[in-house]
Amino acid sequence: MILQNNRKAFSMITAIVVIVLMSSVAILITDISGKMVKETTTQYQKEQAILLAKSYTNYAILAISGNDRKSSCLKTLFGTTSDSIYSAQIEISYIGENSEVSNCGVRDLGHTNLDNNNSSNPLTAIIDAYIKYDDLDDPNNRQFTYHRRTVQKI
Repeated sequence: MILQNNRKAFSMITAIVVIVLMSSVAILITDISGKMVKETTTQYQKEQAILLAKSYTNYAILAISGNDRKSSCLKTLFGTTSDSIYSAQIEISYIGENSEVSNCGVRDLGHTNLDNNNSSNPLTAIIDAYIKYDDLDDPNNRQFTYHRRTVQKI
C-alpha cells in the first residue's frame, strides 16, 4: 500500500516537471517570435526610406530641370507620406559656373576642373535626401534618418 502511494506521488512530480519545461519552451518561442517581428518591421521601414530617398532624388532632378535657374534658385524641397510616418527634406547644392545659376551660391569651378564631356551645360547638382521616420515598435518613439547623396549632371 505504501508502494502504490509513492508511485502516484512520483507521477505527480513528473507531470509538474514536464509542465514547467513546456512552459519554458513556450515562453522562449514567444520571445523569439516577438524579436523576429520587430526585426522584420525595422527592415521594412528602412527599405521604405531607401525607396523614398530614390524617388525624391528623381523628383528633385525633374524639379531642377524644369526650373528656370537664372531667375529663381531651387535649394530645398519638402514632402511627407499620406500616413505621416515618413518625412523628406531634399537639400540641393550646385557646382559649376556662376553664369549658369545666378544667385544660388554655387562654387565656380570653371570648365577646366569639371569633366563635362564637351557638354554645353557644365552645371552639376548635389542632391542630399534626408528621410526621417519613427520606429513604430519603439515605446520611446525614436526617430531615424536615412541619408542619400546624389551627384547629378544637369
